[in-house]
Amino acid sequence: MALISPSRRLRRTPFSDGVEASGVKAYTVYNRMLLPTVFRSVVEDYHHLKNAVQVWDVSCERQIELRGPDASRLMQMLTPRDLRGMQLGQCYYVPIVDETGGMLNDPVALKLAEDRWWISIADSDLLLWVKGLAYGYRLDVLVDEPDISPLAVQGPKADDLMARVFGDAVRNIKFFRFGWFDFQGVSMAVARSGYSKQGGFEIYVDGTANGMPLWNTLMEAGKDLDVFAGCPNLIERIEGGLLSYGNDMTSHNTPHEAGLGRFCSTQTAIGCVGRDALLRVAKEGPTQQVRAISMEGSIPPCDRPWPIMAGAKRVGQVTSAAASPDYGTGVAIGMVKMTHWDEGTTLSVDTPDGPRAATVNENFWI
Repeated sequence: MALISPSRRLRRTPFSDGVEASGVKAYTVYNRMLLPTVFRSVVEDYHHLKNAVQVWDVSCERQIELRGPDASRLMQMLTPRDLRGMQLGQCYYVPIVDETGGMLNDPVALKLAEDRWWISIADSDLLLWVKGLAYGYRLDVLVDEPDISPLAVQGPKADDLMARVFGDAVRNIKFFRFGWFDFQGVSMAVARSGYSKQGGFEIYVDGTANGMPLWNTLMEAGKDLDVFAGCPNLIERIEGGLLSYGNDMTSHNTPHEAGLGRFCSTQTAIGCVGRDALLRVAKEGPTQQVRAISMEGSIPPCDRPWPIMAGAKRVGQVTSAAASPDYGTGVAIGMVKMTHWDEGTTLSVDTPDGPRAATVNENFWI
């Protein structure tokens, strides 16, 4: 595959110097920013993540800040999840939908104050949609992208490493909650969250200049914990059923098709712009939905949808796939029609290297 030429449009991050010094081998582009994808190898990174602790540059999870008297109203307009019971210091996974109920993003929202929110976004130009709603409805709110860059600490030894840098109080943060912690005189939000199933934290680093000092401090503090640079791992992500917006669901899918109906309280999410459309979807139910799929044989890189076949009939598509060392099978995420989504249904997946026998699973592996 050809290389991507660097330019100002392909944004570096506050941690890029540390990432490069750690021997990054591959990147993808995410929100017009570099996101590492491989350090040693996908498999070596996978085993290390499950056994030690990694520091991830996930600055590409850009923040959209809502600030002002109408901030909470605008936040509810964006999502079918009812936010009325959300407390300060909580994080919510929030499907973002358009007027048709199609998904525009699947970020995590942080409630900083009644009149201030951060939306930690997946890969799409959501800022433009949010600005458009704020302007079109003449809301009293400022919408911008602050100089906040997430740095994740993931793996079974994450608590020990974080306690060495931020103090033992960091251990008390509950899942999908955040607190404020000091680093060299700068207060930063630290959440117990992250894009893995191995446990850990996301540090919302305030100010580009603070990026490398924190990176270096974590690396030094974790030497005896076998800390290393890491990144979201393809294999572990699929095993855990962590969806990738733009891969596993797009604007052509509703949250219900993505298996995210439990995050939609459409009846009570008054003001959500896609509410009417989603009320119809909730009543009728989806005709296709995300499923875990086991695959036999070797698994090539999945850089485009692979047709899922029942005989000569196409009944879905695989959108993420990899070979799992721990489970001894090919693991995949696919969108499958309701006629064939029951557990144990045997199908075939058309990969670039030929067809592969496949089975629908009720649950993901982790």
